[in-house]
Amino acid sequence: MKNAFRNWSDVRVFLSVLRTGSTLAASKELGMAQPTVARRIDVLEHALGLTLFERNTRGFQPTPEAEALIQGAEEIETAARAFHEKASTLHAATRGVIRLTAPDSVFTGQFSAILEDFVESYGNVQFEFIRRYDFVDLSAGEADVAIRFDRVIDDETLICRKITDIKGALVASNSYVAKHGHPTSENDLSGHKFVVYRGKNIPRLINNWVLDRIDPSQIAMTCSDIETLISAVKMGAGIGPMPCTYLKTSDTFVPCFELPPETYNTCWLLVSQSAYRRPEVKAFTSFFAPRYKAHFDD
Repeated sequence: MKNAFRNWSDVRVFLSVLRTGSTLAASKELGMAQPTVARRIDVLEHALGLTLFERNTRGFQPTPEAEALIQGAEEIETAARAFHEKASTLHAATRGVIRLTAPDSVFTGQFSAILEDFVESYGNVQFEFIRRYDFVDLSAGEADVAIRFDRVIDDETLICRKITDIKGALVASNSYVAKHGHPTSENDLSGHKFVVYRGKNIPRLINNWVLDRIDPSQIAMTCSDIETLISAVKMGAGIGPMPCTYLKTSDTFVPCFELPPETYNTCWLLVSQSAYRRPEVKAFTSFFAPRYKAHFDD
């Protein structure tokens, strides 16, 4: 081969173009300029001495040679992720840092108190917070521990510990109830205004339960996250669905009624296998889970 293949990062570009079907889509996925993606494919083809894609109006179509290289490329991708995960874990371990990711709504005073108690009891450990509603890849080393809310966790590469089931309720404010009263069952929803969620990372089960039972004309406001919905309910904009634990956050809330079990969500504590091998992470898992569960059970 005239030009030896040396640039491993071009394999990532190759796989992205292969999976998305175009250099434009791949550029968005990779965070590169489209001409850069096209140039990297040209360089890779030249280095390998192969035509990997047929360029036509339908985009970049893989050639038989490209198809034959997929398995090897994906093995390189897997090895690179494992390399990054190991390096991230080693780096965090040398600093005694536990990288924890969770939605903004988790970072409450009670949550902070649990972490403070752990630091005091365990000793030389620090926390690095990654406040995200969307999921980070624990297996790729993007974080050590995650708190996630979902009915099922189907990632077999993670250590999953169930914290508790999360009950939901319809909640109004004192000011709303004073003016309009409040429903006591799903048969009483007509005539009321509601605040609901709209977006990607929302409590979908309780939101869909409400949307299935009201008319669109009853929607007073839509919110992209639970913090905004709580504020809207507090100001009396309407009745909103939220986890029951939030009833304890304000004396202005009036519970209407709890939602049925099919709307329950589940809180999970997730840990990557490599992080769990670290003593401080394993100790934190055992320490945190029962104390955070008590937050929901009180």
